[in-house]
Amino acid sequence: MDRIAIISDIHGNMPALEAVLADIADRGITHVYCLGDLVGKGPQPDMAVDCIRERCDIVVRGNWDESISLQQERPHALWQQERLGAERMQYLRELPFSHEFMMSGRRIRLLHASPQSLYHRVQPWDELGMRTAMFANTEWTEHTDHEPDIVGYGDIHHTYMQHLQHRQLFNTGSVGNPLDSPESAYVILEGKLEQQQRSALSVQFIRVPYDIEAAVRLAETADMPETVPYVIELRTAVYRAFHKT
Repeated sequence: MDRIAIISDIHGNMPALEAVLADIADRGITHVYCLGDLVGKGPQPDMAVDCIRERCDIVVRGNWDESISLQQERPHALWQQERLGAERMQYLRELPFSHEFMMSGRRIRLLHASPQSLYHRVQPWDELGMRTAMFANTEWTEHTDHEPDIVGYGDIHHTYMQHLQHRQLFNTGSVGNPLDSPESAYVILEGKLEQQQRSALSVQFIRVPYDIEAAVRLAETADMPETVPYVIELRTAVYRAFHKT
């Protein structure tokens, strides 16, 4: 059986990313896919980008990855841009929108937010039509003759899994900014890569504790704009409406 670790929403939080990657390595998993939002919010976006580029087989673009390089007025965005530099921001802008592959006879789609847009947020409690639209083929996805059987995404920082009309929708949660529990989250897919015939496949949710106070100290000593709401989110896993995510 093949195993893939799927991580998302790092947000420049290196203590969390290092803890998750260590857990993945301890399990002997060598394939790591990232569903975007490497940057924004946290104090080490440059290190997060460099680490993800080195460790991940597949990386797709998140809304923060795209928007950080476009914002010219918000102090937080300018602060992030200074640390990232031109080459990393170009890398982020050029990341693919989605990734599709076969595993154990299922077509799997991975993306950051939704097939409609990087900025179109889908919650587990949204009406059924919004959730089933996650399986649609759009101009942004990889066009195929068939819609996916399984869709995994990030963006909302909440882990969940639902079965919708014989298809499976799951959210990985967040590594660096979880909003359902202070512990980092990621997903393991286990099955047979590129196999066309149906066989056993599992989706496993993992929670990883990390040194939150170390992440807080890094933010507080970095003289980063909007540190206070970021620290509150890390400690409480409660969303603070101080900027768009």
